[in-house]
Amino acid sequence: MQESLRAFPRLHNSLVPTPVHRLDGLSDTYSANIYCKRDDLTGFGFGGNKTRKLDFLLADALDQGCDTLIAIGANQSNFCRVAASYGVWGGMEVHLVLGGNRCENPTGNLRVDHLLGVTCHHVDSPDWDNWACEAEGLEKRLTASGKKVYRMPVGGSTPRGALGYVDAFSEIIADHSSLAVEFDAVIHASSSAGTQAGLIVGKAISGWQGQVIGVSVAKPQDEFRQDVLDLARATAVQMDAVVDPSSIVVDDGYIGEGYAARTAGCREAVEMFARRFGVFLDYVYTGKAAAALIDYLRKGRFAQGANVLFIHTGGNIELFE
Repeated sequence: MQESLRAFPRLHNSLVPTPVHRLDGLSDTYSANIYCKRDDLTGFGFGGNKTRKLDFLLADALDQGCDTLIAIGANQSNFCRVAASYGVWGGMEVHLVLGGNRCENPTGNLRVDHLLGVTCHHVDSPDWDNWACEAEGLEKRLTASGKKVYRMPVGGSTPRGALGYVDAFSEIIADHSSLAVEFDAVIHASSSAGTQAGLIVGKAISGWQGQVIGVSVAKPQDEFRQDVLDLARATAVQMDAVVDPSSIVVDDGYIGEGYAARTAGCREAVEMFARRFGVFLDYVYTGKAAAALIDYLRKGRFAQGANVLFIHTGGNIELFE
């Protein structure tokens, strides 16, 4: 796997490999071994899963000689915050297309975006397609002015970006050896498909027989499962791999009323992780994935003694909104 990944330009801004902690309180209560992989600690731009993607994406942009970066996301987008950090680091002009109204007193990720000095373009619509249309128009205008633009979709979820989690999966296989434990399941928050697609391709290449469970935080199961499959297949082509469609597991049962809508299970999970483990989740992504994990344990979805890995994908800056 690593040999194939070396064929692609890559930065090494992410602080990886990330540590894995056993969550003793959950493990002892439910007779399964629950581990947490701390991808919230990848460091750059306040960390999170997006740094793994951007190590490949920004390297690709710089390799192509691009001088301008466009990233797309919601007003409080974790991806846009990290993309802006990478772009500034790379000496690029950075534009963020953000879904939501302009804020006079920005908080959370938006405050970081402003601190970085990048240009924010606000689109008063919750529709991702409208954000993409605005970004396409912006790219045309910037190109016409002489800029060489690298435009990234929501979440940086492209075949190149997903390589970050193909690489992360090879790290998980290495964790098996360092912990003397083989995971039976991996569970994580899934939104724009890139993280899950990369993990699925890593699973296919490694031959690991466990299950990757993506907890959808936005889209309904059937639609999102197809998104993951399409991106996984496109990512696998780069690695001369083949993806088994049956390996893609999406659970949309923890979305609640919609994206970023707080649920009772999510609130419980955020408080539990903070008070019992000193680990900070967010209410949009990781809180909902942890709510699914806790519910699975209570319902006995995992076999007694199973080894389960929860990937903390970051986003806890949302606590400061």
